[in-house]
Amino acid sequence: MFQQIGLSSVYNTARGSAGMWEEPTARAIQRLPGGTQTFWGVPFDLGTEERGQPSLLTAGSAGSTVPVSVSVAGTATYLVFAHLCDSRASTTVAGQTADYSVPVVTAPGEHLADYVLVYADSTTASTPVRRRFEVNQVMTRMQSGFMCRPHQDLTPMPMRGPYPANMWGRYQTEASVGPAGAPASPREDLQSKQNPAASWSIYALPNPHPEKEIAELRIEPTGAATIGVGAVTLFSGADHPLRHQPLETLALKFRSGVNVAAALDSAKINLGVIARRYQIQQFDPETWLAEPVKGRGEAPDDRQFTPAVDVAASMDASLTVSGEELPLRPVYETGEATTASGAVSARVLSPQRTWIHGRVVDDATGLPVPARLHMRAPDGRYLPPYGHRHEVNDNWFEDYGADVKLGDTQYAYIDGTFQGELPVGEVYVEAARGFEYEPVRAKLQIEKGQRSLEIRLKKTEDRRAAGWVTADTHVHFLTPETAHLEAAAEGLNVINLLAAQWGDLFTNVGDITGRQSGASSDETIVWVGTENRQHFLGHISMLGVRGEPVFPMSTGGATEGYFGDPTARAMSEWADECREKGGLVVVPHFPFPHSEIIAEVVRGRVDGLEFWDFWTPTMDTFSFHEYYRLLNCGYRAAVVGGTDKMSAGMPVGNVRTYANIGDDALSFDSWADAVRAGRTYTTSGPLISFAVEGHEPGDEITTPPGGGRLHLDVSAVSLTGPVHRLEVVFNGRVVATAEAAGGASRLVISEEVDVTGSGWLAARCVSNHRAWSVWPQHIAAHTSPVFVKAGRDEVFDNPAAEYLVTVMEGGMAWLDTLATRADPERHAKVRSVFEEAVAEVRARQAARGHGVHSHEDGEGGQGHSHPHGESGHTH
Repeated sequence: MFQQIGLSSVYNTARGSAGMWEEPTARAIQRLPGGTQTFWGVPFDLGTEERGQPSLLTAGSAGSTVPVSVSVAGTATYLVFAHLCDSRASTTVAGQTADYSVPVVTAPGEHLADYVLVYADSTTASTPVRRRFEVNQVMTRMQSGFMCRPHQDLTPMPMRGPYPANMWGRYQTEASVGPAGAPASPREDLQSKQNPAASWSIYALPNPHPEKEIAELRIEPTGAATIGVGAVTLFSGADHPLRHQPLETLALKFRSGVNVAAALDSAKINLGVIARRYQIQQFDPETWLAEPVKGRGEAPDDRQFTPAVDVAASMDASLTVSGEELPLRPVYETGEATTASGAVSARVLSPQRTWIHGRVVDDATGLPVPARLHMRAPDGRYLPPYGHRHEVNDNWFEDYGADVKLGDTQYAYIDGTFQGELPVGEVYVEAARGFEYEPVRAKLQIEKGQRSLEIRLKKTEDRRAAGWVTADTHVHFLTPETAHLEAAAEGLNVINLLAAQWGDLFTNVGDITGRQSGASSDETIVWVGTENRQHFLGHISMLGVRGEPVFPMSTGGATEGYFGDPTARAMSEWADECREKGGLVVVPHFPFPHSEIIAEVVRGRVDGLEFWDFWTPTMDTFSFHEYYRLLNCGYRAAVVGGTDKMSAGMPVGNVRTYANIGDDALSFDSWADAVRAGRTYTTSGPLISFAVEGHEPGDEITTPPGGGRLHLDVSAVSLTGPVHRLEVVFNGRVVATAEAAGGASRLVISEEVDVTGSGWLAARCVSNHRAWSVWPQHIAAHTSPVFVKAGRDEVFDNPAAEYLVTVMEGGMAWLDTLATRADPERHAKVRSVFEEAVAEVRARQAARGHGVHSHEDGEGGQGHSHPHGESGHTH
């Protein structure tokens, strides 16, 4: 296919020849690669790189029109040149100069020479060679040749690394020109723009008479500028060697026993590029369509894989795998081919495609609605809409675009419309929009030439009509605009984007405005608050703060703060400032980090506790038991839900807050007021209704002393996956249950229970199924309590109180021994928070006749009336 023409006997110029070139061109020529090279799959012999030794055949210098000739003695469909021209132009557009700081082409189309093919029968064929058409200058800045390529080939880059220093961002493109990499610093990047890489121009001259033997090549310069030829290679393929076909995914099949990973690694191509080599996870369409959980991703598993390569190549290219050569022309023409030995075969997975304009619409209104969308080919490939990644990067702080990966399933967030190329034939789609729409999984048939596609979503639950609104209390890194899109697509009404400090990294600080974000809309509110963090004492979120933010966002040293940062502020100081500025105080991922947060709940500085760790198919987790201990000592705070989204591995609202604003208009304030009042539940899917004698979460019921009999009305509806247990707990003890062994989309409790004194009741439900994300969580929900006051009695659990005191005493011990101190006054101020909280608990113990370290009452026991009432947050 290739025949290299030796030029060593006709080279007439050394690379460092003075006066032949403009100075920048002369310097650049010395940087060009020489010797045996392969550019764009074409082999070249470029002579020596030694200074002073001829390695260029030049013509046209100093206005010369003297031709030079090269003996060929061969046939070809194309003659492929590695050549170049001087940057000096004899003709240029009026007003152009030749001394720009960045090398540019000022005379495109300038006729520099004619390349004349002299055939053995003495006939000739002449091709004009023009600046930036058939040949280009050695250095240009984003002015590639119209008909020639720079010698630097296309190079795929692994999105997941490893990365050279400062190169993570560039590797996310997965494509580079030349060797994988780029300038390693901003200064080098600027230098590369002012002094671009030196490049041979690779030009394939079509031979109008490929049947004739070419006797010689004659170069006839016009004298307009010097032109230099480094190498000429004859090519006998049928198609242009530098023109690639559209990208195709080829499924590969090997003989049994082959190490598939090693075979994929060995794959190479001569006239093209392997953009990706990977293994496609196969799937069973019928099983996928029938899965009980929809819209929540899929579990990573050990399903079968199909080895595949994505290639963009010339029709005459060959793919070599494990030493077996596979010509691609039959693959392109028939859709599949096999090597001569039968060891390797390749098949085009999507031979026909069509560009689709799609919509996801509300089934009732027919209007487009934002949604999360997944499309899949029958072979298992993800088919993202245009503008979205084929492989979602779910690493921390690496990709915060409108994409998400849930287990093994990748999704794109869309505003209700999308475009993209889909294969003709079967396509499988999944669309989801929060917890009140039924997720769709369907098989579609895409026809040849089809241009439109509509996917309909049914909203079968409308909790908004009953006053319930949804929120994610804890999201990082997204821009406000992307946060709005993702929130709308997940059916959220409020999304709290939190600025934070991570050592010396500060995120979203530039998005803080001290007011509702301008990215908000009527039904989707974006507010940028802060997550204020202390690596040992705890984290606390400042939501809806007006005016200046609550700073500093981190204290106490690495890794939340920076090395040596002192413990300068107590969380209660942050909380007080937040409330003074109209904000809502939430403890994220309660109860961790586990120390001062106990004191803040005891002192009534917290409005909501964030729960999202539904790791197991039970609600009896440490987090909820910690909450129960606080409630059983009379300290109240609402439950809220948030995701702590920090990567594309977590969808916003995967765990969310439902809050009842009643008849109030949706606003940040009406939502925050509902949280303060305890009219909430946290959920990763189920929609809970919970009433005790008609009273809902946040309410308080009064009974005679000793308690009484109370009627429960509870239901849990789950559209994204069945639930298995619905429970009501009184002071942490299960008092009513509904179960479905095989799971159900709806569970109901309607019965009476006896309560024996003061306390609280809450509903909770859980599924054996998971919602997949970077932190897989079971489908579950838990309400805030309905409180019960039996006469004047107050709930109090003395062993739990002792436990709380021990945790707080541990916080003081840390402050006194390990904490970096700002100054004695600040140390005393932070310590006083613990002292006051411990004193408050001790006062409750004393009022109930408990001495220090007494363990008279068991979990959930009641003490006597507290004369001062509840000092924690009340509703």
